[in-house]
Amino acid sequence: MQKRTGPGFYLFLTGLLIVILFPFFWQLIASIKPPSELFGEKAFSILIENPSFENYERVFTQRPFLTYMWNSAVVSILTTLYCIVVASFAAFAIARLHFKGKTLILGMVLAVSMFPQIATIAPIFMFMQSAHLTNSYLGLIIPYTTFALPLAVWNLTTFYRKIPTDLEEAAKMDGASVMQTFRKVILPLAVPGTFTTAILVFIAAWNEFLFALTINTEEQLKTVPVGIALFQGQFTIPWGEIAAASIIVTIPLVIMVLIFQRRIVSGITAGAVKE
Repeated sequence: MQKRTGPGFYLFLTGLLIVILFPFFWQLIASIKPPSELFGEKAFSILIENPSFENYERVFTQRPFLTYMWNSAVVSILTTLYCIVVASFAAFAIARLHFKGKTLILGMVLAVSMFPQIATIAPIFMFMQSAHLTNSYLGLIIPYTTFALPLAVWNLTTFYRKIPTDLEEAAKMDGASVMQTFRKVILPLAVPGTFTTAILVFIAAWNEFLFALTINTEEQLKTVPVGIALFQGQFTIPWGEIAAASIIVTIPLVIMVLIFQRRIVSGITAGAVKE
């Protein structure tokens, strides 16, 4: 553990960061290029002769992009809140309570998460249509839970199992009920894991495309991924505007991860701490 890292490690780390960040960097360059530099000989050039923010301006002035972002934010936040609340109770019951069928329940949760979206989109759409939930926020929140809730349950169950049982036994000795133990002992200790799970669920809901494309067809209810995918010019595809929009929608996720990075790291590494 006392061995110092050599220059080869830093070279490898630098190369890895370049590979990971290059797509975002290339999108940033494309977003500030004028149309004349997006095609032809200058298309692969990193240097920009005439940088411009016209692509960003057109994203907000010629398209209802703020509406797209609002729709994505509302659906993602509500989906995250619902999944975290339900998954917290479910994960606590699976991890701490003794009852028959816990393994079966976890297996069913895993089985649901393994279904591809394309296999479930038809029945889900027919249900939403019969329930008059198409072109609504609720019509997206319900199917989003089909892939977000299993993820939340699995993550929180693993985290709850790492919390020492001695704390619960001490609470029971003091006369605390199961719900009091869960609310006053388990939840405060599970904050890092809850934050990590919430961010993963939010990102999954923010980036979801197939359900949003199929269920919400009205222009004013489309989410960001669908709105960007349907960017169309009169004769060509507006790659500059697509690049600018992709940069814009990535910024909130980057800011959120930077703000809660300590919570995320502590939540990810909590399972590696030996009790």
